[in-house]
Amino acid sequence: MNALAPDKPGGKGTDSLLRMVADSVPALIAYYEPKNLRCVFANKSYAEANGWTVDSIIGKTVREAIGEAAWRVIEPQVERVLKGEKVEYIRPLTLPNGEERVVEVHLIPHFDEQAQMLGAFVLITDITRHQLAERSIRDSEERMRKFAAATNEGIFFHKNGILTDVNEALLAITGYAREEMIGHSTLEFVAPQWRQTAADYMREGGEYPYEAEVAHKKGHNITVELVGKTVLLNGETHRLGALRDITARKHAEARIQYLAHHDMLTGLPNRAYLTERLTTILALARRHGTLVAIMFIDLDNFKTINDSLGHHVGDALLKQVAARIKEVLREADMVSRLGGDEFLVILADFAAPEDAAKVAEKLLQVISAPIALEGRELCANASIGISVFPRDGDNADDLIRHADAAMYSAKDHGRGHSRFYTAGLSDEGAETLARESRLREALQRGEFVLFYQPQLSVGDLRLVGIEALVRWRHPERGLIDPSEFIEFAETRGLIDEIGHYVLREACRQNKAWQAAGHAALPISVNVSAVQFRRGDLVAGVKRVLEDTGLEGRYLELELTESLLMDTEIVGTALAGLRALGVKITIDDFGTGYSSLAYLKRYPIDKLKIDRSFIDDLGTDADDRAIAVAIINLAKTLKLTALAEGVERPEQLEFLRVHGCDEFQGYLAGNPVAAEEFSAFSRS
Repeated sequence: MNALAPDKPGGKGTDSLLRMVADSVPALIAYYEPKNLRCVFANKSYAEANGWTVDSIIGKTVREAIGEAAWRVIEPQVERVLKGEKVEYIRPLTLPNGEERVVEVHLIPHFDEQAQMLGAFVLITDITRHQLAERSIRDSEERMRKFAAATNEGIFFHKNGILTDVNEALLAITGYAREEMIGHSTLEFVAPQWRQTAADYMREGGEYPYEAEVAHKKGHNITVELVGKTVLLNGETHRLGALRDITARKHAEARIQYLAHHDMLTGLPNRAYLTERLTTILALARRHGTLVAIMFIDLDNFKTINDSLGHHVGDALLKQVAARIKEVLREADMVSRLGGDEFLVILADFAAPEDAAKVAEKLLQVISAPIALEGRELCANASIGISVFPRDGDNADDLIRHADAAMYSAKDHGRGHSRFYTAGLSDEGAETLARESRLREALQRGEFVLFYQPQLSVGDLRLVGIEALVRWRHPERGLIDPSEFIEFAETRGLIDEIGHYVLREACRQNKAWQAAGHAALPISVNVSAVQFRRGDLVAGVKRVLEDTGLEGRYLELELTESLLMDTEIVGTALAGLRALGVKITIDDFGTGYSSLAYLKRYPIDKLKIDRSFIDDLGTDADDRAIAVAIINLAKTLKLTALAEGVERPEQLEFLRVHGCDEFQGYLAGNPVAAEEFSAFSRS
């Protein structure tokens, strides 16, 4: 570049060559002497970008060349380069035609061997496209290539396919040294499967970008985007090429493509991909007159496992189930995870529906086999609905919908088995949707009410507590027991609203009783595992206590025994509730699965003996032994033991003899509305 200064040797040939190169590259190039900052050299792009010709800009100062406004912007940068700094910055540039561009400017000081400044190079690259490219992958493919050291793109010159020059970026991309590339054919560095494409591109003088692979010195291939330009150097035709490594982009595109068609947890195809494939499979079945079966698989007990043991266990279980389903299927078949615990299987090209039934039976067997997770064995039972093409539908949507209806029918008839679609099952699905809609309307209309059941002391039959129980006051059916809608509400995402209503109304009513002069007693409210896992239970309880004015010590929350296993969620929540003064009862104790160590670890106040152990105290020795064991366990841990479902005097006498503290049930009093309970409490 010394030849840019007119007082340096070089000759017309060299000047012409440099002029061609400078005018060919997609950058603005100039050279200024340091004393008066006058332009000594400028390529055509630089001159025209500032409104000059190449001849007229020579001799102009920087200030004159670029204009007063631009000078005020770059003056601090010029001062830096005059101090010997290499300066890089980005600034806007308005072209003479009014077009707004963004450029990257490199100011490079030029010294002689005695370190005296001879001048400064100006290299300006238009990066407008580059900045836009950062917003999207498509725009990035159109990013403006930069020149030589100002770019990370590989730049190379070749004549008749023989390399004549390369830049440092190209050497970094390919791993070769300069001497290993110069004088060699460009095709030597192209992956073999791409050499014909590259040869055809060079032969036709292509100037459009294309993708190929180049061979790295270490033996692996690199995916690149290439573009070439034909230039004249000393009257001879050369090719200027630029390439950039797009490996990362290709990996990202492949990842995006994969995620668009697969479930992230199990790696199975998602519903969109399965539907697309199913359309193709059905077309082939029509052509060949074969059958296709759609199986809708739903795990029966996944929600319990997920809520009790945590999402990490649930996720691990889903992965295992997905792997087991794949093992049963043939290569021509397909399985997809639709979301949650739902899977969809396509059985392609089989002879009779009985074949699908056999596969379904095998799937039920492998899914229900015990799965070892985190030191315990879990069983994931499933229900399967089956629809068959062309008998049950002619398109993907109908077949999937009918298989879904058959699956729900299988659940409604006992779970753990498969069922084929038959006419009328779709009506059952419609009934489920109608039931959900009706439940939502009940919430909106305030049709839920609380009933209150007394809890008495075993020793002196004194009223010691109250349990709040929700009922649905249906406008047509009357009072509906929670056994008919609580589980359904949990599966349809409605339990949070119901649970919030129960908690708030129970606290409000208890505070009202206290204000009316009734004895201050704790009121017990059941909490769903779903509510616990939301993570905001403590904050919600705190708000309710503050809003209703009830002290925390007069509220008891009942949770299931199995929920204790989820230590990450429960430990923090129980500590937060204890800080509010709220008491904790383990409901249905003895029916779940938990370590007794959790009873010592957590701030628990009461164990509630499940009614299944109370029913047969007079006839079943095992139930008697279990009831006594729970009472003794509560005594040892200094907890209150409460028996539920006590209906006969002999049951109460048994509990009294063995030291049970409290009881509830028919013998103590049935659940009644607030007004009746007020009278009961006063009596």
